[in-house]
Formats: sequence, C-alpha cells, structure tokens
Amino acid sequence: MDFSTKRLYRSNEEKMIAGVCGGIAEYFDLDPVLVRVGYILLSVFTFFSGLLAYLILWIVIPQKKD
Repeated sequence: MDFSTKRLYRSNEEKMIAGVCGGIAEYFDLDPVLVRVGYILLSVFTFFSGLLAYLILWIVIPQKKD
C-alpha cells in the first residue's frame, strides 16, 4: 500500500454525518462499519471525548471533490 500518493478526505459516498469515518475507511481500505464501531467504542471508553475529536476532524479534513 503506497501512502505517498494518497490523501485523506471526508467521504461523499460512505457518509453518515460528515463523512469522517467513511473517509478514514477509504484511506486505509477498510470497511466503514468497522471504523464507525471502533470510533464508538473509543468514544465511550474515553468518556465521550471522541465527540470533540470528531468535530475537530470534521473541520480539519477537507471534503472530497468529485
């Protein structure tokens, strides 16, 4: 897997709220459901600080242009 030519974008296709988890799944070639479940578990076990991380990623990661 060559990461030098890949860019991280928010997904347009695998989008539930803002496309952050879908974009991460596309970047790492994973199933978006696994990324979402992992995010939920991480958020719950860190006392919902994952919500703040999601908001920051929503702002920082650019939207994918088609």
